[in-house]
Amino acid sequence: MTPNFLPQFRSPLHEPRTAVVLGRWLGAALLVCFLTGLVSHALQDPPGRLTPYLQSRPVNGYRVTQGLHVISGLAAVPLLGAKLWTVYPRLFEWPPVRNAAHALERLGIFVLVATMLTELFTGLLDTLQWYPWPFPFRQTHFWLGWLATGGLLVHAAAKGPLIVRHWRRPAAGLPQRRAFLAAVTAAVGAVTLTTAGRTVPFLRRLDLLAARRPDIGPQGLPVNRTAAQAGTVTVPADWQLRVDGPHPYRLSLPELHQLPQYEVELPIACVEGWSASARWTGVRVADLLVRAGAPAGSGLRVTSLEVEGPYRVTQMPAEYAVDPLTLLALRVNGEVLAADHGFPARIIAPNRPGVLQTKWVARLEVI
Repeated sequence: MTPNFLPQFRSPLHEPRTAVVLGRWLGAALLVCFLTGLVSHALQDPPGRLTPYLQSRPVNGYRVTQGLHVISGLAAVPLLGAKLWTVYPRLFEWPPVRNAAHALERLGIFVLVATMLTELFTGLLDTLQWYPWPFPFRQTHFWLGWLATGGLLVHAAAKGPLIVRHWRRPAAGLPQRRAFLAAVTAAVGAVTLTTAGRTVPFLRRLDLLAARRPDIGPQGLPVNRTAAQAGTVTVPADWQLRVDGPHPYRLSLPELHQLPQYEVELPIACVEGWSASARWTGVRVADLLVRAGAPAGSGLRVTSLEVEGPYRVTQMPAEYAVDPLTLLALRVNGEVLAADHGFPARIIAPNRPGVLQTKWVARLEVI
């Protein structure tokens, strides 16, 4: 018997069929988000054993996978809210714990919900580049993704018989259910259409709620880290590119401009979910490595002029270093690089996260 002091829930939508339908949609969104997140993590911080297998093609690979990651993560927010609304009356079941197995089930659900809420909340704030917590976002987000996905699979297995029983549409459906699911679909569609434009070009005119417009910024491109933030507003007048290898050498900016120049069209795609294409002009990194006497299969270490920062020094696997589309860029969209875009020189490579497209390059080192 339910005690009188507990709330009464009269909506017919607090029932298994609605929960199963929402669970299917939410599970699909979270699965896409998890798998594309693994791709993002592997490209941004690959385990050593994976490095030889990273590919520079397709050119737009990271742009697509990271765009899907953020789009599916944002779509999961209203889906999770609707799902929790449907099942939250079970929080008030009496007695709260019937036996040890029931206690473990409730503990597992608590961990699952807490993990999902934290994962989506921190991911949403990452799209705003706001980090009001003391822990490292990327590593925490990665491991929470595993925990949430594992918890979701365990929960689905535990509820398997219930899910199977309510998977098919009943002969006589509730009118309220159809209206509710239509409202949830509209909410997910609205969130997607008004945020996906930062990475899907044909939706850009609808990009009303996204944190960043990818066509606004110096030279028509957004900037995450400015020259002022990096301490590179003033570049030394005697700046030279240092290339270290079996045959090290240095090149001044005029000397770089005298080398064969190539133009490529490549996107900048950032972990926050925005991306934008541009025409980049510069020297092929592969040519610089050949001049330095780099052995076949050599990778590259890139060092920036910035004094500090987690990506001041980055590494580029051989697959990217020898790709003819990978440039030490000196110009963008026909103009000399602005300070915020990496003047005097920056890296631009295909299928590579924006944080690894090092700006204000000072040194290339064969590894």
